[in-house]
Amino acid sequence: MAAVSLRLGDLVWGKLGRYPPWPGKIVNPPKDLKKPRGKKCFFVKFFGTEDHAWIKVEQLKPYHAHKEEMIKINKGKRFQQAVDAVEEFLKKAKGKDQASSHNSSEEKNRRNSSEERGKQSAGDEKRKAGLSEGKLKKSTGEGKKRASSVSSERGSKSPLKRALDLSPRKRGRPPKDEKDLTIPESSTVKRVMTGTVAGFKWPPGVSEPAVCYQAITKKLKVCEEETGSTSIQAADSTAVNGSITPTDKKIGFLGLGLMGSGIVSNLLKMGHTVTVWNRTAEKCDLFIQEGARLGRTPAEVVSTCDITFACVSDPKAAKDLVLGPSGVLQGIRPGKCYVDMSTVDADTVTELAQVIVSRGGRFLEAPVSGNQQLSNDGMLVILAAGDRGLYEDCSSCFQAMGKTSFFLGEVGNAAKMMLIVNMVQGSFMATIAEGLTLAQVTGQSQQTLLDILNQGQLASIFLDQKCQNILQGNFKPDFYLKYIQKDLRLAIALGDSVNHPTPMAAAANEVYKRAKALDQSDNDMSAVYRAYIH
Repeated sequence: MAAVSLRLGDLVWGKLGRYPPWPGKIVNPPKDLKKPRGKKCFFVKFFGTEDHAWIKVEQLKPYHAHKEEMIKINKGKRFQQAVDAVEEFLKKAKGKDQASSHNSSEEKNRRNSSEERGKQSAGDEKRKAGLSEGKLKKSTGEGKKRASSVSSERGSKSPLKRALDLSPRKRGRPPKDEKDLTIPESSTVKRVMTGTVAGFKWPPGVSEPAVCYQAITKKLKVCEEETGSTSIQAADSTAVNGSITPTDKKIGFLGLGLMGSGIVSNLLKMGHTVTVWNRTAEKCDLFIQEGARLGRTPAEVVSTCDITFACVSDPKAAKDLVLGPSGVLQGIRPGKCYVDMSTVDADTVTELAQVIVSRGGRFLEAPVSGNQQLSNDGMLVILAAGDRGLYEDCSSCFQAMGKTSFFLGEVGNAAKMMLIVNMVQGSFMATIAEGLTLAQVTGQSQQTLLDILNQGQLASIFLDQKCQNILQGNFKPDFYLKYIQKDLRLAIALGDSVNHPTPMAAAANEVYKRAKALDQSDNDMSAVYRAYIH
């Protein structure tokens, strides 16, 4: 893109890396976020996402001048949602300007009306003063001759005349008691400053634009005081994360399933050096073509890389990967780093941490919340615990694969939190399926039910996508049903370990077990619907 003249508040198209230009707005960066050295750049908040980044000026174009061009060359639902967000922002801004203009016009009319009333009152007072003067002249001049009266007027002015000449009114000022008729009182000014102009509020139901300094600051700020956790907010992701400076450390990745494949793809796109391994070797071929290196065994990957990530299906797979033949443990040396991104129980991850650390290695657990699509988009949420220094060393990797990450303290905390998150998600999915089947058997429209839910407080991308899967009969896996059932089982066990009841999760777990019995294990979790109709 060619360099252009831009300033704070401008709407722009921002280009990053291999991704298409994306609509955004130039905003003030947080005070604690330093501007990159080198070429001139602007801090841009992108529409339709929670993303923000420093963008070089030559990678920016004015929004309006290039809107039609960009819409023609870029397609996709997320892109259209971003453009719609810009148009909504412009619509709100226009409404605000019109409201301000209307308020200014009303105030001008009030002032003009006040001035007219002042002039009219001043004229009435002047006429009254003239009548009083005439009466006074008549009463004081009755006993004098006309000639002497004329001579007196020529020689010197009457006391009343002199008083009128010295009066402020003669110089165009109103009397003290008339001041409120010609100039708006301070109360009027106060009303203007505290009323419809200075106190302008967004109309009910309309929120202020999401692109704001305070919101960005809040997202980037590290907060430990209240929550006991720390988050690293991705500087950008999805279509706009090309500004990440990749770590110079060599990265290894073990496991190229639904989640792992998207993660590795984003690591490569952001310029990381990645060596991959998968139990089914042919899955590595695509990533080799994209620039990844091939590791023959987990031990080889760990021994040749600085930080090795792993993402596998369950506790048994996680243990086998580390403790099995040619496993991770055989490649661990002092200083080598291992990050397990699998969703497992706290006991399993604690055991793995102990054996890794016993060999001089460093360990971090980092399970991810999301699905295949979010993994592909680089919009996962990473929950980490363990070695705090390793967490910080993984910053560029986490920014490439996710929209945010949280550090939760000691090993085991992330596993527990992840199981709780997936327990809620799995139970919600079962409830959605139950509601849709109940609507069907009672003669209600399932589509109408979805429309109603989408207009209420439960509206979410998850709700809409899973309901669409059910209505269309499309259960292509985005999150395997067998894995959400595994997470429910582990969450129930977590509750049992602390004597905490989990009846809702237990009920949902039974429904998923029935779905597995109906051969739905390798379908999407939304296939739990079939447990209700068979």
